[in-house]
Amino acid sequence: MSKKIYVFLAQGFEITEALATVDVLRRAKLDTQTVSITSSLDVESSNGITVKADTLFSDIDASSADMLLLPGGMPGTLNLEAFKPLTDLVASFHKEGKFLAAICAAPSIFGHLGLLKGKEAICYPGFENELEGAKLSSRSVVRDGNIITAKGMGVSCYFALEIIKTLLNDETACQVAESAIIE
Repeated sequence: MSKKIYVFLAQGFEITEALATVDVLRRAKLDTQTVSITSSLDVESSNGITVKADTLFSDIDASSADMLLLPGGMPGTLNLEAFKPLTDLVASFHKEGKFLAAICAAPSIFGHLGLLKGKEAICYPGFENELEGAKLSSRSVVRDGNIITAKGMGVSCYFALEIIKTLLNDETACQVAESAIIE
């Protein structure tokens, strides 16, 4: 049975953090779906590129997901955090011990929800104060328990590989890295 990941898109999301990550995850045969939190499948990225999401938030079955993933970008991160149905779902996943992942500015959402207390985490430089209660890491990608965080767009592929290791195994992550020439 394939593991399912929902990647949430809000107006102003960072396109590389979302789509490079989705690409690498799909290479590992993870059931990865992009989810618009707007009323439209078409979501505009922070740099003006419109992407057609796979589905709408209102149409997902969150109970079937193994992981929720939040890409960063501005104002995408702020728009994700302002969407209460999503933050409620994130809090619920955390309470159940299910996996959460965020990159760039998006780990700030986990910080504001109190999910990073005592956990090692990383974010885009300048957002460290938003990771309330976290132990700041010097690494670009960090997994602590059920939460994976990453620094920013430049480490999107490594972020995806850490997710593959977490949901599948190291061997699959290595195979995907080799096939995609990620060093």
